[in-house]
Amino acid sequence: MQGGDWERKNRLRSYEGLYKMAVRDFKGAAALFLEAVPTFGSYELISYEQLVFYTVVTCMLALDRPDLRSKVIQCNEIQEQLVGGGHKGELVLLKHYLESLYECHYDQFFLSLARVESERLKFDRYLEPHYSFYARAMRLKAYDQFLTPYKTVRLEMMAKDFGVSPAFIDKELHSFIGTGLLHCRIDAVRGVIEMNHPDSKNDLYKTVIRDGDILLNRIQKLARVINE
Repeated sequence: MQGGDWERKNRLRSYEGLYKMAVRDFKGAAALFLEAVPTFGSYELISYEQLVFYTVVTCMLALDRPDLRSKVIQCNEIQEQLVGGGHKGELVLLKHYLESLYECHYDQFFLSLARVESERLKFDRYLEPHYSFYARAMRLKAYDQFLTPYKTVRLEMMAKDFGVSPAFIDKELHSFIGTGLLHCRIDAVRGVIEMNHPDSKNDLYKTVIRDGDILLNRIQKLARVINE
């Protein structure tokens, strides 16, 4: 590949990433932004600082915790911008936002998310139409991250960790449980959240059995055709 073609391909990643983010494909946008960070050259489109902002924001939603660590927190190019604070210190909030989620400081995460939403997302040309969806999705991710290690959690304890009232957590969890986004139930009498983790191994076993039956049926049909 010639040098000019390689440069255009690198610049195209930024354009495609912005498009995917604009149409709410945060996972696709995150993958493209991560590829663009080391070779960014689309300064006519956005600044490098803006690219880092979009990369962190989309990756926090799209990546699981191990990938967030390896691809964002341990990325030298991204950390250089975050530690420096960016132009006029505009990336300081982003650094706190990222670290609070990863380090499980949920009360700080809620405060940082509210500030990112009100100070940045609502005024961003690409993210403004999606700021409410994004904030709700990030709250869901934090709840899921908090609840996953447990079988049961006291509602009051969870509310204290998130720095909100038990009534707020109860209302939030009910909305996510009702739509099937959280696998748990709330025992209102005992004030306890009981987790109902999906059995991934059992689901995989059922999938293998189902696909195996389909394959065997096809082989049997093919054998009958050949024998005829």
